[in-house]
Amino acid sequence: MNILVINAGSSSLKYQLLNPKTEQVLAKGLCERIGIDGKFTYKPEVEGKQALKAIDVAMPTHAEAIKTVLNTLIDPENGVIASMSEIDAVGHRVVHGGEKFACSVLINDDVMKAIEDCIPLAPLHNPANITGIKACEEVMPGVPMVAVFDTAFHQTMPPRAFTYAIPYEYYTEDSIRRYGFHGTSHYYVSRRAAEILGLPIEVMKIVTCHLGNGSSVDAIAGGKSIETSMGFTPLDGLPMGTRCGSIDVSIIEYLMENRNMSIDEVMSTLNKKSGMLGVSGVSSDFRDLEAAAAEGNERAKLAIDMFCYKTHKRIGSAAAAMNGVDVLIFTAGVGENSPELREKIASGLDFMGIKIDHGKNQCRGEERIISTDDSRVKVMVIPTNEELVIAQDTAALVSGK
Repeated sequence: MNILVINAGSSSLKYQLLNPKTEQVLAKGLCERIGIDGKFTYKPEVEGKQALKAIDVAMPTHAEAIKTVLNTLIDPENGVIASMSEIDAVGHRVVHGGEKFACSVLINDDVMKAIEDCIPLAPLHNPANITGIKACEEVMPGVPMVAVFDTAFHQTMPPRAFTYAIPYEYYTEDSIRRYGFHGTSHYYVSRRAAEILGLPIEVMKIVTCHLGNGSSVDAIAGGKSIETSMGFTPLDGLPMGTRCGSIDVSIIEYLMENRNMSIDEVMSTLNKKSGMLGVSGVSSDFRDLEAAAAEGNERAKLAIDMFCYKTHKRIGSAAAAMNGVDVLIFTAGVGENSPELREKIASGLDFMGIKIDHGKNQCRGEERIISTDDSRVKVMVIPTNEELVIAQDTAALVSGK
């Protein structure tokens, strides 16, 4: 079975064609600048096929982007499948499912309505996800479509963890609560850790750190998410590439009154001009920050220190929520590829039984146990694979298993 995985943004579309049973990736790539000038990247994982890097392709809408992807996948010269009939289903990443979805679902009219109803909860993400679904339905009529939600994994959090201390009717009437995100990533790496260690996940207490341009820390007890750092939106929690993370909400009113900013201007600043970029004044990319800090840039150093300090604290908070921890996992762009930041984050957690081996920690983008032999807590680097989770969920639903 071949599953096409789609992650649609407002002007972009990431895709991957893979076999969820063998875990073989056949091809992957990116459509960028949809509705502008159109850039298309294609990377086949089959020997003898040629990659295409950021070539110009007219993509007025997401439908043209999907057509470009499909035409390339079946291209006689560089395609990886003979015809569209070899695509059995499409799995769509959907950011917000609210409380309506605690698992992935086959998309029908009722599901589409529910996703649309969640637009106020994720105004930057759900409209783009809907656009991707509709584009695929237009170009691939009759092919089963599945929605896989970032929020679904966190629906196991207890009320004491997801409820905000505001008038309760704001939850019952307006659905204001902590939802959490990066669910497919936290789900994948926690289960992969159990496989690697040969332990039943039902008895494990795991802290997962998804660290990248967007970052979150999750507490997973018995395979279920019970506490997470992101909240009502992905703005909450750790400071990120351009997002502020947790702040005193009165700052919003203060900025509006003292800088004469509108609510839209404030929210745009907190989402797009804050975090590592706002503090450093250099970049939202941690690689740039590490380079600048090495050259003596104090603000870049401060941004890194803040990120590591707040992640360090969140690990302790997640462990406290479970009354202990057996495994600490680092994943995503920064978590997988920065030995320096991993060591800085874990430094001083010896009191929790967390000790990183400096030599073992010198790895990037590979599965590895990086804790010392006498560390009570296993510390692991596990590259995330959200596309595989989406493909496997999609295949299970389509096949009825």
